[in-house]
Amino acid sequence: MAGKRSQFGKDRGLQGRMLLTMFLLGLVYVVLIGALIASGASGVTIAIVAVALFGFQLFASDKLAMATLGARTVTPQEAPELHAIVERLCIQADLPKPRVAIMDHNMPNAFATGRSQKSATVCATTGLLRMLEPAELEGVIGHELTHVINRDVMVMTIASFFAMVSAVIIRFGFWFGLFGGMGGGRGGRGGRDEEEAVLVIILVSVVVYAISFVLLRALSRYRELAADRGSAILTGRPSALASALIKISGAIERIPSNDLRSAEGMSAFFIVPARAKNSMMNIFADHPPLDKRLAALARLEAQLQATGH
Repeated sequence: MAGKRSQFGKDRGLQGRMLLTMFLLGLVYVVLIGALIASGASGVTIAIVAVALFGFQLFASDKLAMATLGARTVTPQEAPELHAIVERLCIQADLPKPRVAIMDHNMPNAFATGRSQKSATVCATTGLLRMLEPAELEGVIGHELTHVINRDVMVMTIASFFAMVSAVIIRFGFWFGLFGGMGGGRGGRGGRDEEEAVLVIILVSVVVYAISFVLLRALSRYRELAADRGSAILTGRPSALASALIKISGAIERIPSNDLRSAEGMSAFFIVPARAKNSMMNIFADHPPLDKRLAALARLEAQLQATGH
């Protein structure tokens, strides 16, 4: 199995980018914590809230995502073809077989969740299963399994924690005052100092959120390209994945925006964004453009043909 691990191993470029992203996010988060402590907020309170949110994000986010999207795990008897593809590719990649799930939705799409390879779940929508040919479905599943191989789902989950904490602080700062700092209606110099401290925390949180947002989008775009490449190598058919991406993108463009809203929150984890083509969120893309993905797959197809694979 050593050869397989070498051939289908982690993407080193992605690993480097994930480490850099986590370092930079950690750095800005330290700045945020420092600002909170400097403002007079309780260090114990900060630690309890941070640990609780992190634990929830790490251990419950995948379950919450599955429940929100209405996805359910299925047995080999319920989805024999899907299970067969997952099992075959896992054997080929020397990867523990993840749980297999199906999301009942007309939108053709797929995603992977889980904090580790042993706790991973690969999910496909009913719309995807109806639309794709077996080779195309294999390409999509290969893409999702590459996310599991690279463990980038876990990194994205942890990284998004920083943005989530900043967003929570901003919301509480605006509406309630940080840890009651603006409560009580106190006037005078002390009240103004507390109001100024809350304003500083809100501004720092906004900056941290903005940095987190940009870093997460950049990492997300690269990880999608890495997963495309991993699938192409794993299946040996880049053209099949390219065909699947074209079909999925075309179908999503025809789906009414109202029908996509229920899944838009998980868009970064889908193989193709779950949003309308003219959505404002496309300005802050979490996926590379389709033509860029297709061009990369075409280059891989030419390389594989040149080497006789």
